Amino acid sequence: MQLPTWSGHHWRLIQHFLQMTLLLSLLCPPTEPVPSDSGSSSSPGEGCEGFQVDVCGLCAGDGSTCELFSGTLFLSVLSVGYHKILDIPSGAQRIKIQETQKTRNYLALRTATGDSVINGDWMIDRPGQFYAVGTQLTYKRPNEIRSRAGESITAPGPTNQELHLFVIYQQPNPAVYYEYILPKKPITDSHSDAYSYSSVLPLVESHGIFLDPGNSDSENSLSSSHPNQVPSDLITPEPVPLYSWIAITTAPCSVTCGTGSRQVLFGCVERATQTTVPGDLCSFTSHPSPQVEECQSQPCPAFWDVGEWSECSKTCGPGFQYRQVICQQAQGHHGNSTVIVATSFCDNTEMPETTTVCQLKICSEWQIRSDWTECSVPCGVGQRKREVVCVDNLGDIVADEECNMALRPQDLQNCDKGVCASSWFCSLWSNRCSADCAEGSRSRSVVCMMSQTNSLPLDNCDDEDKPDELMPCDLGPCTQRLEWYTGPWGQCSSECGNGTQSRGVVCVVQNSGQLEVTPEDRCSHLLRPPSAQTCFLKSCGSQWYMTEWSSCSRSCDGGFRVREVRCLQDDLTTSHDCDPALEPANKENCNTHICTPPIDESCRDMYYNCVVVVQARLCVYSYYRTTCCASCSRVTQRDALHRIR
Repeated sequence: MQLPTWSGHHWRLIQHFLQMTLLLSLLCPPTEPVPSDSGSSSSPGEGCEGFQVDVCGLCAGDGSTCELFSGTLFLSVLSVGYHKILDIPSGAQRIKIQETQKTRNYLALRTATGDSVINGDWMIDRPGQFYAVGTQLTYKRPNEIRSRAGESITAPGPTNQELHLFVIYQQPNPAVYYEYILPKKPITDSHSDAYSYSSVLPLVESHGIFLDPGNSDSENSLSSSHPNQVPSDLITPEPVPLYSWIAITTAPCSVTCGTGSRQVLFGCVERATQTTVPGDLCSFTSHPSPQVEECQSQPCPAFWDVGEWSECSKTCGPGFQYRQVICQQAQGHHGNSTVIVATSFCDNTEMPETTTVCQLKICSEWQIRSDWTECSVPCGVGQRKREVVCVDNLGDIVADEECNMALRPQDLQNCDKGVCASSWFCSLWSNRCSADCAEGSRSRSVVCMMSQTNSLPLDNCDDEDKPDELMPCDLGPCTQRLEWYTGPWGQCSSECGNGTQSRGVVCVVQNSGQLEVTPEDRCSHLLRPPSAQTCFLKSCGSQWYMTEWSSCSRSCDGGFRVREVRCLQDDLTTSHDCDPALEPANKENCNTHICTPPIDESCRDMYYNCVVVVQARLCVYSYYRTTCCASCSRVTQRDALHRIR
């Protein structure tokens, strides 16, 4: 039988097919096929409908082809800087690194040779995609305000180098969770079903497919005595191509400064003369795959990084705003990271302003609209007032809160008119009304008394200031009668001593046994019965008398007021027979509200956030007492008042 004549090109295709088959058999170990309705099998991880993918990523697998490594690293107090916490071996897949909670620390990766991958050399990279050690790594740093999750680094793998995980320590007690898998190494025993090169050779030989017979190396040939082998004298050598692809030039660099990338451009040339020819002459050879190389141009110029303006230091009137201005320079691939440099690097441009003047509105001010009034008492300690208002820049009166309360002028102060010569003393009001119905009155005793040195009634008290001796009372309408109808006398207005009692008197007319009230002028010819009279049930004996309250000793921060209380007999002489349990108080507290601090033009708050200084209890330091003088002074006065109380 005559063998077919195969060209060298055919043999090279067969050789390439065989090499790819051997390579796939080594890199992709066979797995048990997943049963289906048609009886066909599927590759691992594909067509997994109805089946579960195991931890190794295999469809319906049992997790035996890989090993999972995971755990949580708890770190105590460390020094500020880089600390290596984990080594991730080469070949790792499905890598996941995650901070258990958000901290001020950073995650960093380096290769085993010391090359930085993420956050190296004290440069914090922006979150994004990074390609290194044969895989793509995803670095995430969640939003610093809305998220509570920490940083994370993930990669599908497999890696071709060992990775070292670092933490850039800035906050105590960091905790980092890690997870990755490693494929288990195949067994090389030729008598087993493990994934080895020798287990494939019998399968290849059974199909009569051979490597290039022109190569006599034992590693590239199987058997020269195989019955289906093509004799070497029937093989035609493949001619050397006349044209080929070579790198001619490069595209422009992707960046104008720093480190970028550029594409290598290939052209078709004649091999003998190395002259450029049209590309279709190289159509019999494969075009090289796209190649990219790094390129470096001049360093990127430094620039001013400007922060946001702070709030105005004053809510009204001229104030200041501040912002942070730092000199930064772009570094890294495509300038994807920046680093703070000395301000001298930015000398070629003018530094932006860090402070500016601001004014939200014109401040309102206090105005005194009246003089002090007369003292509230003719003698003793009283009070006087004046009108103080807050006026805006248009002259309109506004709420007091629009003005600086620390600078508010006094509108109330004490006044002393000297010792009073005498005072009115009053007994308690009677509990009874002088009339059983209609209007009546309740009574009390009022006497003018000197100080403790004299217990006799005086006549030099001012009658205009004399307290009332009678107080109206009304127990409802009275019953009507014929002619002048008089009701029964009401109760005496006083349980003891002199009092009054009253009765109802009306003019009625009798008509067929019915009583009808008529106007009083129809009874004018009749003597009208009296409607009130004095009454005396018994002697009062000794009882308590007291003066009116004096003015408060202080206008604010807690003062007191006093009155005189005496036990007097019926003849108004001093007695000691009153019930002590019923003795009225002769002193009580008054004006307990906090005083407005004295006006001190030099004691002002220099910052708008002095309330934070007070809350943080920083007023004990002289610096804050000066910069937040008004706020700290109010706290000091309040604490002093609490200690007095």
